[in-house]
Amino acid sequence: MTAPVLLAIDQGTTSSRTIVYDAATFQALGSAQQAIEQHYPHEGWVEHEPEDIWYSVARTVREALAKAGRDGRDIRAIGITNQRETIVAWERSSGRPVHRAIVWQDRRTTDFCRDHATEQSFLTAKTGLVLDPYFSATKIHWLLRCQPKIQAMAERGDVKFGTVDSFLLARLTGGTQHLTDVTNASRTLLFNIYTHHWDDELLRYFGIPQAALPEVKPSVAEFGTTRGLDFLPDGIPIRGVAGDQQAALFGQGCFGPGEGKCTYGTGAFYLLHTGSTAITSRHKLLTTIAAMTSSTPQYALEGAVFIAGAAVQWLRDGLGLFSSVADMERLAQESNRAEPVTFVPGLVGLGAPHWVPEARGVLFGLTRATTAADLCRAALEGVAFQVADLIDAADNDLATGGQTPPVPLLKVDGGMARNDYFLQLQADILGRPVARALQPESTALGAAFLAAVGAGLTDEQQLATMVAKSTCFEPQWPAAERDRKLAAWRKAVAAVIRFYSTAS
Repeated sequence: MTAPVLLAIDQGTTSSRTIVYDAATFQALGSAQQAIEQHYPHEGWVEHEPEDIWYSVARTVREALAKAGRDGRDIRAIGITNQRETIVAWERSSGRPVHRAIVWQDRRTTDFCRDHATEQSFLTAKTGLVLDPYFSATKIHWLLRCQPKIQAMAERGDVKFGTVDSFLLARLTGGTQHLTDVTNASRTLLFNIYTHHWDDELLRYFGIPQAALPEVKPSVAEFGTTRGLDFLPDGIPIRGVAGDQQAALFGQGCFGPGEGKCTYGTGAFYLLHTGSTAITSRHKLLTTIAAMTSSTPQYALEGAVFIAGAAVQWLRDGLGLFSSVADMERLAQESNRAEPVTFVPGLVGLGAPHWVPEARGVLFGLTRATTAADLCRAALEGVAFQVADLIDAADNDLATGGQTPPVPLLKVDGGMARNDYFLQLQADILGRPVARALQPESTALGAAFLAAVGAGLTDEQQLATMVAKSTCFEPQWPAAERDRKLAAWRKAVAAVIRFYSTAS
């Protein structure tokens, strides 16, 4: 008899990935990845074609199963993880998209957020979030206000809105399900993270009909079964769904208070599990919902850096400084550390703990001697410095909230976590060890973990014994050097904020 497998669909900002896991050992048996095109119709706007997203998922499912040498009938359960905050709108009757997906990086609602900044505390009290273009509600509000066709459809009840997980669930189940999980719902500015329901007051504030939104379930639940697909048989249960960062937290085995991780993808995201206690940040972090395997609430503090791997991509594709990530690592190592170049990578605004959507990327300290190697080093340092700011804010919030400070170890995963030079840099800037996950794709692994729990194959206690770390990077900089560099970084960030906050 063929051993069962788990299928993890990881739909990200720049690509979709599917991984087939052994259902007992969680070893990856086969994987496939497909890039998706990003569209930039105006400055600060970022969009995807929903059909491109769907096509990439369908293709990678086929390829991953083929590489694993398995059949769809071997799949015990499916787990889904997705880019969060990105919003899709589709016709209720046909399932056809009625607009391009508006991506989480999109800044088109900056003016709305600025004009309504005085309502910040009201929104934070219910959602744990801030009023920023990052979040889904401002994007849906824009669709309803600026797209008359969609507004008319909403008035007739003919349109559905959802994050990418909802769109994929609708497609995978033949249009029979309109669902999401608590982690994705908690990123919309429409979901009350304390009552765990769509909030009527928030819906009225943004002018969004609840009937157009999906039903919200825990991250482990019955999300329907496959139906009417040409690449999977009918009847495969979908048992786990979580937004990418909460999935990575789960995949790193961070199941309880004080455990944290950072995932380096297009952006960098630090999550610190706080258990059943929702801690209100005093340092501009977000209070969000962690993956829930039952109805028992689970929370986390989160800090988001909007540009991480995207900075590497910009240097490679935009400036043509190198052709591969390995080349960048080599260049950064060749940099003259005496060159005082500082890069604040606010290419699409600054996220936590600053929240300045108007900000843009700035290079400080350029001289005639500055080289491509120095720019590469500065870009990697810029990401690492931003993460250090997040972790410092989270540590202060924990102390303020009366919780025990976290274990002085940062668990990391994602694309940039493959770069040894960068992880050593991160450890030096943090002044604490950095441990790379044995399986770098913790986001997909977290989706597989959730599906396995939903299928009754395992539980969190058993999963904790399976999560292993590979290389650990110990800090090497003297404390005085770290303090000096952090002070220079924070001076540069303050200058960027001051410039863009006062620009007309």
